[in-house]
Amino acid sequence: MANNSFWDPKVETMPLEDLRSLQFERLRRVVRFAYEKNPVYHKRFEEAGVEPGDIRSLDDVSKLPMLTKADLREYYPFGLACVSLSDVLELHASSGTTGKPVVGLYTKSDLEVWSEVMARGLYCQGLRSGDILQNAYGYGLFTGAHGFERGAQRIGALVVPSSSGNTRRQINLLRDFGVVAIAATPSYVLYMAEVAEEMGFDPREDFKLRMGFFGAEAWSEEVREKIESRWGIKAFEHYGLTELIGPGVSFDCPARRGLHVNADHFLMEVVDPESGEHVAPGEEGELVFTSLTREATPVIRFRTRDLASYIEEECDCGRTLPRHGRIVGRSDDMLKVKGVIVFPTQIEEAVLKVDGASENYLIVKRRKGVMTELLVRVEPTAERYARGNLEEFGRRVGEELYAVLGLRIPVEVVKPGSIARSEGKAKRVVEE
Repeated sequence: MANNSFWDPKVETMPLEDLRSLQFERLRRVVRFAYEKNPVYHKRFEEAGVEPGDIRSLDDVSKLPMLTKADLREYYPFGLACVSLSDVLELHASSGTTGKPVVGLYTKSDLEVWSEVMARGLYCQGLRSGDILQNAYGYGLFTGAHGFERGAQRIGALVVPSSSGNTRRQINLLRDFGVVAIAATPSYVLYMAEVAEEMGFDPREDFKLRMGFFGAEAWSEEVREKIESRWGIKAFEHYGLTELIGPGVSFDCPARRGLHVNADHFLMEVVDPESGEHVAPGEEGELVFTSLTREATPVIRFRTRDLASYIEEECDCGRTLPRHGRIVGRSDDMLKVKGVIVFPTQIEEAVLKVDGASENYLIVKRRKGVMTELLVRVEPTAERYARGNLEEFGRRVGEELYAVLGLRIPVEVVKPGSIARSEGKAKRVVEE
């Protein structure tokens, strides 16, 4: 099936007009399927004054009502199912830490699609049959680990299902099994480098790692550079959501000029977060996705709250699949400080520009009356901490924050190791 750097060259290099025709055909099919098979969708479409026959072009997707995470939680657990549970082979769910979890159901066909879209991304990034992948995403109801496992196995790679945690054992497995690829959250793989050094290893020299596949949390180019520098590998991004399928919605290519959307299975829109109107290509907006081939729980016009831009022109890698830029933040993660919109990734970018800054930092929110104030708590590297003159280090971090944000934000320099490490998604913002 695979050809050079393309897992499925027919789809990955399909002319844009042909891709749009395929998307339109599948959009009409999924809208009619949801309308006929699910009473919730039927009612929502009727309330919006739209019927399946009203979808006469791709642009008509804007006639359909949008779904939010709150809507999905309202219909918990199986309110949006379009098939009988006897046809469902697997179930995944979000954590539900801020309410009821979002549940996704999978038929046999859904699982095959998931394997296929993951294989496309992993193959593009260099994974091949016979390679050994250590899967350090947490196994369980979350989609992450399962998506990477399915894609790697579809390619023919050997998967080490190490899950997250037990970091010293992870390091030993990397060495003992000759692992060449790792899948994990970016913050966790940086923590693994820290532990490897504590164990007396050189992450660049003492392992066979060549590539890493990362996602599940927002991460900046500066973090990518840190990972590549610490481990001596190529670091690639995967994007996805439990609501849609899990990882597999889009993926980095070696050109690194945005993430390619598996657009034969997912229709992407970019809208103004306030008005819901489409923005022009190249402008930042909120990503909205429709699953075009999902059987068990199709999702129509899901508002991700993730902010990025939309890119259509052919990529240097040769793929014609449309792209979105790297996620700049989430609309519900925006911090408003003295009237200025701030995203955590901007703060990360500023901190990591400073020589001697480690990837360990916290953004501390404090309320002062009706205003929100921020403090950035930063760990220097052990080497930089030992050199002293930490006031100068803190001042430089403050200057970079001002250069990126145009705001004066207090900086607190703390001893290396004092900020709690995460073995899953890193928690970067706390309230005090």
